[in-house]
Amino acid sequence: MPRGDGRLSHDLDPQRPGPQDACGVFGVWAPGEEVANLTYFGLYALQHRGQEAAGIAVSDGSGVVVYKDLGLVAQVFDEPTLASLRGHLAIGHARYSTTGASNWENAQPTIRSTSSGTTIALAHNGNLVNTAELEKEVAERGLVADGSTNDTSLVTMLLASRPDLSVEAAALEVLPQLRGAFSFVFMDEATLYAARDPHGVRPLVLGRLERGWVVASETAALDIVGASVVREVEPGELIAIDENGLRSTRFAAPEPKGCLFEYVYIARPDATIAGRNVHAARVQIGRQLAKEHPVEADLVIPVPESGTPAAIGYAEASGITYGAGLMKNPYVGRTFIQPSQTLRQLGIRLKLNPLRENVRGKRIVVVDDSIVRGNTQRAIVRMLREAGALEVHVRISSPPVSWPCFYGIDFATRAELLANGLDNDGIRRSIGADTLGYVSLPGLIAATEQPKTRLCRACFDGEYPIELPAGNLIGKHVLEGVGRRVANSAPEAPHTNGSLVATPGGVTANRP
Repeated sequence: MPRGDGRLSHDLDPQRPGPQDACGVFGVWAPGEEVANLTYFGLYALQHRGQEAAGIAVSDGSGVVVYKDLGLVAQVFDEPTLASLRGHLAIGHARYSTTGASNWENAQPTIRSTSSGTTIALAHNGNLVNTAELEKEVAERGLVADGSTNDTSLVTMLLASRPDLSVEAAALEVLPQLRGAFSFVFMDEATLYAARDPHGVRPLVLGRLERGWVVASETAALDIVGASVVREVEPGELIAIDENGLRSTRFAAPEPKGCLFEYVYIARPDATIAGRNVHAARVQIGRQLAKEHPVEADLVIPVPESGTPAAIGYAEASGITYGAGLMKNPYVGRTFIQPSQTLRQLGIRLKLNPLRENVRGKRIVVVDDSIVRGNTQRAIVRMLREAGALEVHVRISSPPVSWPCFYGIDFATRAELLANGLDNDGIRRSIGADTLGYVSLPGLIAATEQPKTRLCRACFDGEYPIELPAGNLIGKHVLEGVGRRVANSAPEAPHTNGSLVATPGGVTANRP
């Protein structure tokens, strides 16, 4: 069966993916329910956050089993597999890699057992910035790596390296050591845990089932399993859920800095973040765009699907007719057959095709969510002109992306970011538009209904709320460099796909 390539379904240029999010996480504690099935559907609702790998860990009280593989959720799991994952609590993960290569060893949840026999499985949304420092501690403790090269595995190893402590107590020691963005769901044989970094960069929400609890990256995942939203997991909070109920502990003082780009692009439109519906925020961004960058035109069209809410808002505020101008093929973008050179040169036409009758002879406003390298917008402008558009005015529902993200979004490098080297008019000329307008940063912030001080805006203004390490000890493949000494001393990890159980000392093995 063909496997996933890590691209989000709304990427428009298969050769040059746009910004990718780090992952989606899901956890459920619900005795008497089919927790693996609930986790499957929760991950299905979070598939947009990562399409590279998927995995589920489940416990029946006597042991923890993980099943994971590269690919989409629906490719990794089928009914017989889910039926074999029996228990009363489970966690799940849909991955796009931001630390560690895209391989089976780096798929999540990670799993590790302590010398006392407790098993820990962990799933992570976000990205740590002190990975090299954590790797050094792992080496000093004499811990044996399992072949993975991601920050999540380091955290799992550190949690499992304290056998004299409960998992909850170990977490209260380890979590304050972590710097960067993390929304964790993790588990042992009896308890579901959730934790969010003190800045709350990545979203994490708590929900209630009739007979249990759910934790997920977005509220949409709660909706799909029939859970009611209780609240967000607070920044700096550790939650534990077991047969005694739910308990909450603070491991750090909260300093909220939620990711502003979640409102622009990453989260599903039907999600709610910090009390603000994402679709409503995006429509408001479009209204703001119309105020800041008005133009005489005949038709407002979105780049589907991520530009649709803002295009609706732009049309509403400007009084210009809203309509369809680009049709998206929802299937071609998931092809795993490499296009020929001829098709590759057509680029975006593999995904989009203009509605010629709608755009011919008209002045078009085309609304998109962001410009990273500019390849997508350049192709769209050219396509619309070839279809007969008289003018093409590009409007972007975020400010220029000028800085890379180190907290869980895999942008291009700064050298590749179009806005890093060109001013507004230079970008306009580069993509071939008649006019170009970005929403202002104050306008975007206002649409979220959050104070500026509670938002991470680093990709737009370069102000990183979490200190970054000096030198080159950061990046997607940091552990493939600094971690070689530990990796080289480890026994070879199994490369076959499938389920895992943990053995004492933490080395994983295929389930019999």
